[in-house]
Amino acid sequence: MPGSTGCTGRGRRARSNLLETDPKSGAFRRSEETPLECDLLVVDETSMVDVPLMRALLRALPERAALLLVDQLPSVGPGQVLADIIVSGAVPVVRLTEIFRQAAESRIVVNAHRINQGQMPDFAPVERGDFYFVDAADAEEGIRKLLAIVQNRIPERFGLDPIREIQVLCPMNRGGLGARSLNIELQKALNPPGEIRIDRFGWTFCPGDKVMQIENNYDKEVYNGDLRVVSRVDMEEGELDVDFDGRPITYGFGELDELVLTYATTIHKSQGSEYPAVAIPLSTQHYPMLQRNLVYTGVTRGKRLVVLVGQRNALAIAVKGARTRRRWSKLREWLEN
Repeated sequence: MPGSTGCTGRGRRARSNLLETDPKSGAFRRSEETPLECDLLVVDETSMVDVPLMRALLRALPERAALLLVDQLPSVGPGQVLADIIVSGAVPVVRLTEIFRQAAESRIVVNAHRINQGQMPDFAPVERGDFYFVDAADAEEGIRKLLAIVQNRIPERFGLDPIREIQVLCPMNRGGLGARSLNIELQKALNPPGEIRIDRFGWTFCPGDKVMQIENNYDKEVYNGDLRVVSRVDMEEGELDVDFDGRPITYGFGELDELVLTYATTIHKSQGSEYPAVAIPLSTQHYPMLQRNLVYTGVTRGKRLVVLVGQRNALAIAVKGARTRRRWSKLREWLEN
C-alpha cells in the first residue's frame, strides 16, 4: 500500500512480488498450498487488479485473514472486480470522504469534494491560491501553455523543481495532449538531449531525465511504477544508471524497454502517488477518458498546487457526466446469489 510504511512500520510490496512470481514460469508460488503469512491484507489501487490477478490473490489468502480493498477508479484490466464486490452487497463497504493529503482549508480539498459531488470547481481568485485553471482553446495552445507553466511559471512563483517536484498527469497516452507526446515536448524544454544520449525503444534517454519503471524486475528489486532520475549514461559500456533513492540501478541498453520517460504520465499510473505540484491537461480530444473519478484522482495527487490546462467544457463533461464504459461481468450476479 503506497505511503503505508510511515503509518504501519511495514513497507509496501507489489502484488506480484507479494505472490512471489517465478521468473521462469511466470506463475505465482503463493497459493492454497503455500498461503501468505498475514492476518490482514490491504490492497491499494485495486483498479490495477484484473480478474486473473484477483483470483490468484484470493487463492493465496489464508482463511483466517481479512482483506481490505481500496480504490477510486475503474479497473484497467479485464472485469470490474471492486465495483462488482461493492454493488453486490456481499461485503461491508466504507466510503472515505475526508482528504488528508492537503490542509483542510486548501482549495484543492474544496474542489476535489466539488468534483466528487458532480459540481464544477470554484476558480475564483484567492490570495496564495493552490488551484488554477488555464484556458487553452486547442491542443497546440494547450501544449504551449503547459510547457510555460511547468518550465517557468510554477518554478518562479512557487520555487519548485520542474523535473523532480512537478508532475504532468494526463487522462490518456494518445494525442497531442497525451502523455507520450507531452513527454517528448517536456524533455526538449526541461532536459534537451545532448551528445550523451541513447535512443532505444522509441525513447531518447539522457542524464537528468525523469523515468518510470514499467514492469517488475525482481533481480534489480525495482517495480512497476517506480519513478526516478537517470544519473549516468555510459556509451562505451553500453549501460545506463538510474538513481533509486540513492541506490544506483544499472540497465544494459537492451533492457531499456523497462523504462519510459515520465515528465508526463497517465492519471491511472499516478495512483497511490503524490507530488508537490501537478499540471493536468484537459481537452475534448480526451473524450473517451473524461470521467469524474479520473479527474478527482488527478486533482488529489497534488499536495501544494494543482493547475488544470485546457478547455472548460472538457472539464464539465468529466465532472457532470460521471460516465463510465459498461463492462460485462458475472461476478456481481454470482456474489448476490
